[in-house]
Amino acid sequence: MMLHRDNVSGFLAVRCLAAAAILAAVASIALAEEPQITRIEEDWELVIGEPSPDSDAPQVTCAISPMSGMDSHSATFVVNHHDVPAFAAGGLQLQAWNGEELLASQLAPNQAVLATPGETIRWTQVMQKTDDGLEYQVINGSSTTWGEFGGEGSIKLAVSAPIADLNAYSPANSVEHSGVSYAGHRVQSLVLKKIRAYTDEGLLAEDADPRVVHSSDE
Repeated sequence: MMLHRDNVSGFLAVRCLAAAAILAAVASIALAEEPQITRIEEDWELVIGEPSPDSDAPQVTCAISPMSGMDSHSATFVVNHHDVPAFAAGGLQLQAWNGEELLASQLAPNQAVLATPGETIRWTQVMQKTDDGLEYQVINGSSTTWGEFGGEGSIKLAVSAPIADLNAYSPANSVEHSGVSYAGHRVQSLVLKKIRAYTDEGLLAEDADPRVVHSSDE
């Protein structure tokens, strides 16, 4: 039996619609299967050279964001100083931002000033998606000046944010917006040592490739 030309056109149109529907379904499944990252952990290491307590030097800032830039939600961890609500020497502070708007800040309990030559400071910056928005936290901190810091949620902030997941996070963004903000010659190195990404089911991936933000050898 031969198909009339009009019937052929209709048949091809149906075939095309069916193919388009199949492609759309496949794309939908692919999107549905993309892992949703809900937690990022960054391990940082700061090695001090010769600090200057009299001039509150050096000063360091490390940034993290759920986005690919810093124009929206982000957090900064400032070391050996803080500048909100006003500048003060020494200590540690976690700050949450939305662009240029400060959303919240938290001082660490110990606000001593760096004074030990050759001191190594280590900590983990955490960014987590919550039901209400975002949670930023500093954990597993160790140093000579401040001892162990970040335990029991002592450096933690929770903010409202319309963020579905952390899939847009980029370690390159953290590196670009982190550094020694004052007296770089008094810092031997600042390195983002390791990154871990989690879904709600657990660890998704780990990147142990060190990213050097600052080095006295450069």
